[in-house]
Amino acid sequence: MKRVRDVLGSVFLPSVTVALLWIWVIFNLAFVAWIGLQSLKTSKDIVQNPFGLPSSPQWQNYDTVWRVGQFAQAALNSVVITVLGAVLIVALAAPAAYALARSTRRIASPLIGFFAMGLSIPLQTLAVPIVVAKLGVSSFMVDWVTGWWDDRITLLVAEVVLSLPFAVFVLTGFFRSLPTEVEEAAEIDGARPVRLFRSVVLPLARPGIMTVFVLNVIGLWNSALLVMLIISDPSQRTLPVALLNLQSAMRYSADWGGLFAGIVILVYPMIVLYLWVGRRIVDGMTAGIGK
Repeated sequence: MKRVRDVLGSVFLPSVTVALLWIWVIFNLAFVAWIGLQSLKTSKDIVQNPFGLPSSPQWQNYDTVWRVGQFAQAALNSVVITVLGAVLIVALAAPAAYALARSTRRIASPLIGFFAMGLSIPLQTLAVPIVVAKLGVSSFMVDWVTGWWDDRITLLVAEVVLSLPFAVFVLTGFFRSLPTEVEEAAEIDGARPVRLFRSVVLPLARPGIMTVFVLNVIGLWNSALLVMLIISDPSQRTLPVALLNLQSAMRYSADWGGLFAGIVILVYPMIVLYLWVGRRIVDGMTAGIGK
């Protein structure tokens, strides 16, 4: 009897799991498509026929959000901070992770654990120190150094610093999964450490680096709390915060089509990005976890 239960479990449990996962995927895809349809409706159509097709596509919803919600400047801020932040994170994390992965010193493992501990610290617990540091940096730069300061620089530095633990931890595991024979052959041929890292290791680690880069792009693009803590000027805000402000404004005008259009502008680019490189992300994470 026990053997029968084991056989049934080994046959049906994977099938049930796969079926549930597909149901969850279909639900999410349907929800994303539903948001896109709502963005092309008037507020009246959304209330009266929330699950129907738009009677007449309202493309002006996007124009309204772009102008009234000031999404143009917010989108530029998001693109600049996201791209620069992701590049800096990878540029700093890759050498550090490689050094930890190849180090034979006893301090290497505690350092890796230290970076792993950084993943467990909630951002909310750092809210007060972040605000205090932001005010201190702004005052110091304005009063003693340049005479001016842009809080977006502070935001960029904070995003990079808070994202480094994840990047270093993942890349360390990925570098450990790479074979050392190629590196040893390059060293025998006379390659110096910098050239070895640049010409041999980085090409081999491209899947892992791409994984960390894309995950950080998604994280930086969707960052809202840190922006609200550091940025006070409305012209310097990013898309997530602009969407929150738009939601507050739309409650009084009841322009639900415009609000859904703002959600599409924020969410759809990351969905397209993940669909494009999703397989590479999974492969890179799997390779890193394997070590």
